Amino acid sequence: MATTNDIKNGTVLKLDGVLWQIIEFQHVKPGKGGAFVRTKMKHVLTGKVVDKTFNAGIKIETADVNRGDMQYLYQDGPDFVFMDNDTYDQMTIPGAVVGDKKDYLLEGANVVVATNEELPLFIELPASVVLEVTETEPGLQGDRSTGGNKPATVETGALIQVPLFINIGDKIKVDTREGTYVSREK
Repeated sequence: MATTNDIKNGTVLKLDGVLWQIIEFQHVKPGKGGAFVRTKMKHVLTGKVVDKTFNAGIKIETADVNRGDMQYLYQDGPDFVFMDNDTYDQMTIPGAVVGDKKDYLLEGANVVVATNEELPLFIELPASVVLEVTETEPGLQGDRSTGGNKPATVETGALIQVPLFINIGDKIKVDTREGTYVSREK
């Protein structure tokens, strides 16, 4: 058990037998009345996001979440296979748990897998990954970095908006949290 003072981003709560991950939180102390904590929570299994307010200082149940470094091996139909970097045990994670993060997963990539009682809850990617552009329209003569953007497909199949000077075969750094172009890599 914990209190609302222990809430922080990434905390997993167990409310009515259901696991919820805190995405955002804000401690509020109004001028009149008691303090409270406003949260935005994501259902761990379905991905549904809800807003919930707790009175300050109340007891809440936190879930025991183990985070371990794992390496992505390959996709097996709709599921993804990961290997524990310490024990070399393999774990198959359903595609629903991986979700949109599959757009930034390359074979051999290291990620953090969060589990509760051996059940995979979610994966955490590095803040950015380097991906190769496999398809994009050629830039026009006179296009500069301050010009505009164009769509580009990267090796994982994700569609990213990139500057006009990016060509097929270029490696680009992509922010995995927002799915945006960061820079061109050498």
